[in-house]
Amino acid sequence: MTTVNPAAAVQITGLQKAFGDLEVLRGIDFEVARGEVVCIIGPSGSGKSTLLRCVNLLEEPTAGQVYVGGVELTDPDVDIDAARRRVGMVFQQFNLFPHLSVLGNVTIAQRKVLRRSAEEADRIARDNLVRVGLADKVDAYPAQLSGGQQQRVAIARALAMGPDVMLFDEPTSALDPELVGDVLGVMRKLALEGMTMLVVTHEMSFAREVADRVVFMDGGVIVEEGPPSKVIGDPAYERTRRFLSRVLDPAAAEVEE
Repeated sequence: MTTVNPAAAVQITGLQKAFGDLEVLRGIDFEVARGEVVCIIGPSGSGKSTLLRCVNLLEEPTAGQVYVGGVELTDPDVDIDAARRRVGMVFQQFNLFPHLSVLGNVTIAQRKVLRRSAEEADRIARDNLVRVGLADKVDAYPAQLSGGQQQRVAIARALAMGPDVMLFDEPTSALDPELVGDVLGVMRKLALEGMTMLVVTHEMSFAREVADRVVFMDGGVIVEEGPPSKVIGDPAYERTRRFLSRVLDPAAAEVEE
């Protein structure tokens, strides 16, 4: 029987996920403390995004348990809608409603899911748009925004729901390079504010500077984890070293057979 750690914002034990015969996660155990920023790195296909999607049950685990704030999301009897509201998620794509203004995009879930009044939803939306530096874009529509601005709207939308934990799945991968900095800047600010964050990323500078802990995944398992200075600066395993050499100096990477 799993011992629940009340101090953990997220607790994952024995997590497995298979799609048919393909085992994507093969027994994941780790915790995220309240206020901690954990960056998950690793090659494509290592299970990073699937792990993130299992945390709020966008993917249903094959086995294992996921706890958020001490509540087991994988319990068949849990109120999954109520539990999932405690977890905000930001995807690679922005998933904004094109027919709604920025303000409309940030208020719609508040009103329909949380049943907030229009006035309260409006106030909270505006407060969070200030947090992401878009107070002057409330009346704009997604097509009028850059990709970086759209992603910051998506972050504001997630924050407006009042989550305890924020999940980021490669939030800058769809952006032009010059737009990445604004999004990472917002994420740095959230980290300084004490937001619990679980971030799948290839942005090694962000992981090195902002993460409290870095987790390296490969083949559906956690290969190593620890402070950025250790995992990125002095990795213990050859597989981690090989991955980092390809990410940090792609021009020098050799073609694998």
